[in-house]
Amino acid sequence: MGAMFKSRIVIAALVLATAHAAAPAHAQDKAPKSARDTLVIGVSQFPQGFHPNLASHVVLSLVNGMTRRPFTVYDADWRLICMLCETLPSRAAGTIRDWTMPGGEEGVEVDYTIRPGAAWGDGTPVSTKDVLFTWAIGRDETAGVNNQELYRRMEKIVAHDDQRFTIFWNKRTCSAEAINDFELVPAHIEAEAAADPAAYRSRNSYDTDPTRPGLYFGPYRISRVEPGATITLEPNSTWWGKKPAFRRITVRTIENTAALEANLLSGEIDYIAGETGISLDQAIAFEKRHGDRFNVVFKPGLFYEHVDLRLANPILADRRVRRALLHAIDRKTISERLFESKQPVADTFVHPLDSVHTDDVRKYPYYAAMARKLLDAAGWTDTRKGIRHNAAGEPLQLEIMTTAGNRVRELVEQVIQSNLRDVGVDLRIRNQPARVLFGQTIRQREFPAMAMFAWFSTPENIPRTTLHSTMIPTAQNGWSGQNYTGFQNPVMDEAIDRVEVECGADAQNRHWTTIQQTYAEELPVLPLYFRANAFIMPRWLFGVTPTGHQYPSTLWIENWTVE
Repeated sequence: MGAMFKSRIVIAALVLATAHAAAPAHAQDKAPKSARDTLVIGVSQFPQGFHPNLASHVVLSLVNGMTRRPFTVYDADWRLICMLCETLPSRAAGTIRDWTMPGGEEGVEVDYTIRPGAAWGDGTPVSTKDVLFTWAIGRDETAGVNNQELYRRMEKIVAHDDQRFTIFWNKRTCSAEAINDFELVPAHIEAEAAADPAAYRSRNSYDTDPTRPGLYFGPYRISRVEPGATITLEPNSTWWGKKPAFRRITVRTIENTAALEANLLSGEIDYIAGETGISLDQAIAFEKRHGDRFNVVFKPGLFYEHVDLRLANPILADRRVRRALLHAIDRKTISERLFESKQPVADTFVHPLDSVHTDDVRKYPYYAAMARKLLDAAGWTDTRKGIRHNAAGEPLQLEIMTTAGNRVRELVEQVIQSNLRDVGVDLRIRNQPARVLFGQTIRQREFPAMAMFAWFSTPENIPRTTLHSTMIPTAQNGWSGQNYTGFQNPVMDEAIDRVEVECGADAQNRHWTTIQQTYAEELPVLPLYFRANAFIMPRWLFGVTPTGHQYPSTLWIENWTVE
């Protein structure tokens, strides 16, 4: 971490220490119930944008859970349910049917009905006009929508009236009823900005005017934004569901996780969100010291900490080097020492809790001797002052990046740096604030070698956007896709293509095994561990239900209560 970040953190820590000293003991516990009509949620990152289809960030997901409702979503029991739709489609009900395209390809058509009463925050009804508009802008490659593959597969959409529509998919997929990523945007507001799709990323109202009420249709709407600092939400008067408990919710970003904890203790924030709050080691220590004042819930789930490798880097293009790096990292000790084994070592991106997980993959236990042998075989045989060089005299030097201020990630970086130094690799650390790292560096594939961050996903999530060769972000495709490593492998591509359309149990098991085995063999990514998130709540807050997957607890914000 650079000196300028150290200065800012030290100043913040001093201010926080003063505030904590002045706060009355157990101030939160003693506050009268009548005063608890506001909630301040502490998070460690600020979203790089607010558009639900142009930005992809855990804090944005947290906010969207309060301001929006997806058509379909997985609940806390990992079941697919309807939220914006009236009824989940099914073949039994006749709302999922096979169809054949003019060219003879097999597809599937699925009927949906928008739930009655759904309205944008300015009173405009949510309608099929929004469905058709969102689909059209999603299909335009120049717009740079995240999950462009989703829209490409929607061959057409037919609106029957203002509430009923049918999606015609150009493939006979196994889970056609799930349209979790089909995030509606309001046609009556966004049509003007989208007239030039190539400029839509910079002109959309979510980023130019995020407090406009008509952009939202959840229990809350964004009423104020202080860039990099806070997002304020107020109840949405057009919300059709249960009335939420709080008249105002503030999402406050404190990028340094130690300072985030101090703000909780001083009463400046009420609750640290498990989706993006303090690290597990901090939470374990916090519970031991302050468990009498707060409810601390540890939720294991589909959160995967890893290191993306830039495969265009000549050093990392050699699979032997990639395997050596993973053998050299003592992930088991990291899990035991830092996380009391609550965050198990990962062999692939698929969590053992997921029904499609297989244990039949190549594994890379800590084995420094094997790492040295692989590096020798790759031509890094000349060691000078502890650092390996190749025959051309080039040093084995790499750079790793992660989110600045995240204490546990910075500590893990240092362990990795030390481990790799032991086998002759010179690893340099250069971190960035989350808004820069995720907003540009990773999205535009500007990291030179290694980037450490986490994926969070749904159950049985097919990794098309992260591993398929068509999903590599480029300037030409508007930086669409999440294959940041640049991984291109025909075996992986075929397995991903097939697992989406071959629905029998035997075929599904076979393709999922191929995906995980190919991942472990080729190592486009260094798996680290599966995260458990810590939700730290005041004892007066009830109804927060962690899901253990990518859809946040805030999707049920109307059930949060004060008691």
